[in-house]
Amino acid sequence: MNDRSSANQAGTPQGVSRNEVRDFYAKAAVASQESLCCPVKYSPGDLSHIPEEVLSISYGCGSPVSRASITPGETLVDLGSGGGVDCFIAARIVGEEGRVIGVDMTEEMLDKARHHSREVACNLGYANVDFRQGFLEAIPVDDATANVVTSNCVVNLSTEKQEVFREIKRILKPGGRFVIADIISDRAVPEAMRTNTELWGECISGALTLEEFLGYARESGFHGFGVVKDYLWKEVEGIKFYSYILEGFKPDPLADPSCCKEYFAVYGGPFDKIEIAGQEYRVGIPTEVDDSTGHLLSQPPYRDQFSIIDPDNENFEPESDSCCS
Repeated sequence: MNDRSSANQAGTPQGVSRNEVRDFYAKAAVASQESLCCPVKYSPGDLSHIPEEVLSISYGCGSPVSRASITPGETLVDLGSGGGVDCFIAARIVGEEGRVIGVDMTEEMLDKARHHSREVACNLGYANVDFRQGFLEAIPVDDATANVVTSNCVVNLSTEKQEVFREIKRILKPGGRFVIADIISDRAVPEAMRTNTELWGECISGALTLEEFLGYARESGFHGFGVVKDYLWKEVEGIKFYSYILEGFKPDPLADPSCCKEYFAVYGGPFDKIEIAGQEYRVGIPTEVDDSTGHLLSQPPYRDQFSIIDPDNENFEPESDSCCS
């Protein structure tokens, strides 16, 4: 795992500015650019309420919204919302009681998205989408607002990736999650490529390795990662660039972390064993945990993998005595 210095070096190029990236995508808002990121195949059922023109200026490498397990009533923030397609898909999923906030730095993209949001609201019968101008490194959203943060192939465009993850954590509610579709390289991109503005705009030069991406996320305090490699996008100068869907969770701490109560956690699979925060759990074997760890394992993404047993309320014979009993 890379330390902060190496990760920052990988994420901060020389010669590519935020304005260059913004100008690149301002042009893409006017006319469709086939070279930008990967073709995204959305489910037709997700698009029936969305104007066709929105799809012609939608650029990404996956469909994070459809894979974010969103529930009605949640608040979703989509970073790099562009023409708004992912926001409009989410608008129907979260429903009238939910809320969607799209954030983009490109005025031309925001104009298009706001224009089409009126037709989307008419088709849905309610308006729940708000588009805001801002940067990934300074998201114009209040602390602890979102249940889920999504982005579709834009983290690689940032030149200050650690700030992006810190901002994502700031705007998430405790227990909230990010679901990010992005381009991941199979090895570090050399500096010579990182100064290429065109390759940067095409989601190539700013790509992180998987170790770098997870390193930034861990350093910002996320846990419970899920990683899915979707497909090979391009190979440039011998480096392979893949589309990934990556998920991580913001911890949901106990209200009273000083409580000294012991529980037993039983891991149910799918693997023979798993390690979380330095503790190994073997399938089917009760493992003694403190109150804080029991709380952690009872939250997503671990909730469906563990049974948490309270020895005060269960007929259960532990393998060892509790230190607090």
